[in-house]
Parts: sequence; structure tokens; C-alpha cells
Amino acid sequence: MQFGSRRRRRGLQLAVAAGVLALTAGCSGGLAGGGSDDGGDGPIKLGMLAPFSGSESAFGAYMQNGAQLAVDEINADGGVLGRDLELLVEDDACDATTAVAGANKLVTDGVVGSVGGYCSGATLPTLPIFDDAGIPMVIPAANSNELVDQGLPGVFLINGTGDQQAAAAVQYADKIGADTVAVIDDATSYSADLAGAFAEQATEAGLTVAFEATITPGENDYSAVATQLASAQPKLAYWTGYYQEGGLIARQAADAGFAGTLLVADGSVDAKFAEIAGAGYTENVVGTFTQTPDMIEGADEWISAYEKLAGDPPGPYSTQSYDAVRVMAQAIEDAGSTDFDDVVAALEGLSDFETFAGPLTFTETHTLSGGGFVIVSIDPATGNFVLKDDLQA
Repeated sequence: MQFGSRRRRRGLQLAVAAGVLALTAGCSGGLAGGGSDDGGDGPIKLGMLAPFSGSESAFGAYMQNGAQLAVDEINADGGVLGRDLELLVEDDACDATTAVAGANKLVTDGVVGSVGGYCSGATLPTLPIFDDAGIPMVIPAANSNELVDQGLPGVFLINGTGDQQAAAAVQYADKIGADTVAVIDDATSYSADLAGAFAEQATEAGLTVAFEATITPGENDYSAVATQLASAQPKLAYWTGYYQEGGLIARQAADAGFAGTLLVADGSVDAKFAEIAGAGYTENVVGTFTQTPDMIEGADEWISAYEKLAGDPPGPYSTQSYDAVRVMAQAIEDAGSTDFDDVVAALEGLSDFETFAGPLTFTETHTLSGGGFVIVSIDPATGNFVLKDDLQA
């Protein structure tokens, strides 16, 4: 897919956003407030949407602190184009309507780049808002294939896509000899997209997909899918939703008699998964995830700097958010301005830019050339996910 100039395709819009935008049209506040700034002496403003309320709120703090650490380091080193960076943060609550309101607020406040996005379902409807305002996006966490399928020129992902995560899951299933698999999603954009990619790739790899199931998030009783797992007994079941439901499914499936491996996607990789599942219910649980700082050799100094800033250890997506700021800052510096087309061209021109995930060069679809996913398991003593298999052998 080739990306044309924003000026040549301003008419392109996201159908997924239409209903949500209608709800907030009366309070959008004037989208012309964002985009290229006047090049004055004030700070260069970057915006971040992340969940600071709701069920995923823990991730918002990780993302904000990682991004702020990068801002502080860049400013201490002279800033960008001789100006300081400023990080403006808004809550999206992993909710589409809340995210749209937050995106409009960031545009009105004059951000020239977006470095946020955790839940894909909340990030998708913000794409046309930032696009219309001439604001490029470097998305650190959200990774649904739908984000890049829109073909918007200013959208870049520095987390592996759903296709790449699915490939890691299939690779692990094959590696452990799991010739029968099942997949369970929660119908959200991220979860359903990943589940579909996994089922398709598993079939192509010669694995038998015993069943595909969809649950309703936010409930307490998942006995129906637990019974289905116990009856079908796939050697591996892939849960592609979030940890709240995942922990309950792990417990209820084990109680029902499921004896296979429960593989969970990156939305479930959090210590709260083990807390929800309960003691003795996580021995067969592993996850697909990108490496966190504690899994990366030589990251001790960065971890110390993060803890000094935040007062707590870094968690999931802190490093990706740190790198999102660095990538955006480098592109603005290379472009010599905050003009949308110039910054997009600079992002496309990055070559082997060093990040926690390795040297970054964007593909023509503005994704990573490799997803960087590994397999993690749960430390029974702490409930934390730790590196189990880097999938390199």
C-alpha cells in the first residue's frame, strides 16, 4: 500500500468513526487548532490519549510516564529545533466516545503530533480527527490491523500488528505440538481482529481449529465457553481479549476440566490476570507480548530513570510510549518543521532508528518490519509475566 499526500486524499474518512463523531460534533471546538504550528519560541506540543479511568487505567500511567521520561531527556539535551517538547495528556478510558472528546481537546490545545493510543477500538475513531487537523500519529500500543487498513498517511504503529502477534501465537502452538487449537475473543476491534488472524493463520499452518467463540466482556460467568473448552480439549486455546475476562476464563475453564495451554494476547499481560484467576490457576497460562524493560538486557539504567520519575517500576507499554516520543521528535527534527507532510516524509525516511524493539525502519504500510513478539509466562511468586521463549529457536 502506498500512502499519498494528505492534500491529495483529504476526503478519505473512517466509516467506523461516523456514529461517534456525530455524538460529539457540537463540542469539537474547531479542528483547525492543531497541526503545524507557527514555529515560534513556545514548546512543541505532543498529545497522548491513554486510559486513565476504566478497566485499563493502569496502562495509562505506564504510558504517560514513559512518554514524559522521553520528553524530559530530549529537553535536557536541547529540545527539538531548539524548542522544548511539552506532553499534553487526555483520558480516553478505552472508550470511543471519550477518546473522540479527548482527541478534539488535544487538537484545540494545539498539539502537532499524537503519541498515544492503547485500545484499538478507542483509537480508531480518533484517526480522522487527527488526520483532518494535519496531526501525524505514532501509536505506541494499539495494534489492530484496522488502524493501518484505513490507508491514512499520518498513521504509524510501533507495536506489532495483529497479524504479527497471530503469527507468534501460531509459531508457539506449532513449537509445542498443539495440533488442535481454539480461539476466544470479546468482539472488540483489537480482540476480534487478532482472533480472526490467528484462526486463519493456524488453518494455513495445518492446525485444526476446534472452535471459535465470542464472549461478552464485563460479565462474571463464562461457564459456557469454559464447558466448550473442557469438551473440545484443544491442546492450546488463544484468548485475545483483556485480563479482566481472561483471568475469569482461566479459572472457570480449569474448574470445568480444560487441561490444555491457555495462551493470552498482550491485552491480558498484566499482574492483575493472576490476581483475578487466583492461586493455582495460572500454571498453564502463557502470553504473546513484546518485551518489557525487565526482560531486556542492559535496561537497568532506563528502569532506574523511570522509577525516579514515576515512583514505581515501569509496566507494559512504558517503553513503546517512550519510543513513540523519540520517533516523533526525531521526525520533526529531520523535517525541520512541524508541517504534516514534511513530518510524515521524515517518519517514512527513518532508517534503523534505535528503539527498545530494535532498529526501526517503517514498512510501506507504516508498521514494523517485525512484530517483536515473545512468549511470556506467569511467575507464581509475584503474578508478573516473565520471559519464557523468545521464539528465536
